[in-house]
Amino acid sequence: MQKQTGIVRTSIIGLGVAGAVCLAVSILPGCHSPRGGFMPASFGSTTYHSTETSPKTITMIDLRTDEEIFVMDIPPGKQLTLDFVPDGGDDPVYTPDLMRYQVWDIGTSWGRLRNSMTVPPASARRIEVSIRRGIEYREAPPEEQYRVDEADRPDWWTPEGGPMPNDHPAEMYDH
Repeated sequence: MQKQTGIVRTSIIGLGVAGAVCLAVSILPGCHSPRGGFMPASFGSTTYHSTETSPKTITMIDLRTDEEIFVMDIPPGKQLTLDFVPDGGDDPVYTPDLMRYQVWDIGTSWGRLRNSMTVPPASARRIEVSIRRGIEYREAPPEEQYRVDEADRPDWWTPEGGPMPNDHPAEMYDH
């Protein structure tokens, strides 16, 4: 009898923890995890990463009109997360869904999708991912302006080059 009581007590505690997690997730509307969070699913959000060697452009096309309704050039070093809310749009026929989106630094795991627009239903929209040609460099981080090795570089440290310090040819034999 004693062991069964312990098992029941542990199960009740386990249900309490699971309930607390579900409550925490439900009271944070708009918070989002690009990787799916606690319970990832195929109907969840999608995150697109743009790097210096693979800069991406995301285009959403309305299949009924072949019109581009959303185009985003993701800057290198950033990621774009899209999440669709069915029946969240402003028109039940033409734009019944709501698309929420946000651009973050690559590696951001949690955050709020602060931008939104109404979009066609899933059956009438297509998302195209294209890679822009060439290499695009990411924007310099703000803390880089405080680097001390960028200012007053000697000639030999620049791309143009120059003589090294103490770069005097030595005689093979002293006379």
